[in-house]
Amino acid sequence: MNIDRKALWAVRQSALPMVVRPCLNCSGTRHHPSGKIRVNANGKLLDVWLLLHCAVCARTSKVPVHERVHVSSLEPARRVGYETNDPAAVRELAMSASLAAKNGYRLDWTGTWELETDTPFSALHDPTPLKVLISFELPAPVRVERLLMLGLGLSRTEVRRMVADGRIRLPLTPGAKTHRDFELTIDRR
Repeated sequence: MNIDRKALWAVRQSALPMVVRPCLNCSGTRHHPSGKIRVNANGKLLDVWLLLHCAVCARTSKVPVHERVHVSSLEPARRVGYETNDPAAVRELAMSASLAAKNGYRLDWTGTWELETDTPFSALHDPTPLKVLISFELPAPVRVERLLMLGLGLSRTEVRRMVADGRIRLPLTPGAKTHRDFELTIDRR
C-alpha cells in the first residue's frame, strides 16, 4: 500500500508530574517539584536532594538523589547543573521513574502533557490513507485511545469502531499505555 500522506503528532510537556507520597506535616499526598536541588558537601563527599513542596501545606521535603558520593564520581557538568538548579536537571530528576522507584513514591502524570498535531480534522475525510508518527517529548504513560480521541477529534466509541473495522491500524491495543514513539495508519475508506 502506497501512503503519500503523512502527519506528525507530538506529545508535548505542559508541566512536571506530581510526586505522590505522604506529607510529614499534613494529610496531603501530592507534592510538586520546587525547581530547586540541594547540594551538601562534606569534604569530598556530596549529598544531592530534589526539593519538593506539599500541594496542601507547602512544606518543603527532600528526595535523596545521591548520598555520600565522591565529588569525582559525578560528571562536572551534572554537578554544576545540580549546584545552579539548572531547569533541565530539575526536569530530569522530577520525571525519573528510577528515582521514584528507589525512593518509594509514584509519579502522577495527570495534566502534564498536551497533544500537538499538524493535521486539520477536515483532512481526515480524504480517502487516501494517512500515516501518523506519534512522538513523545516526555515519558508520560498515555493511553493510545486517548491520543486517538484528541488527535482525531472523535469520541471513544467512534475510535473503537474505526479500530475494530480496520480503518485505524495500530501496533498496540487501543487500551494500552505507552510513552514511546509509534506509527499508526488511518484509512477513511
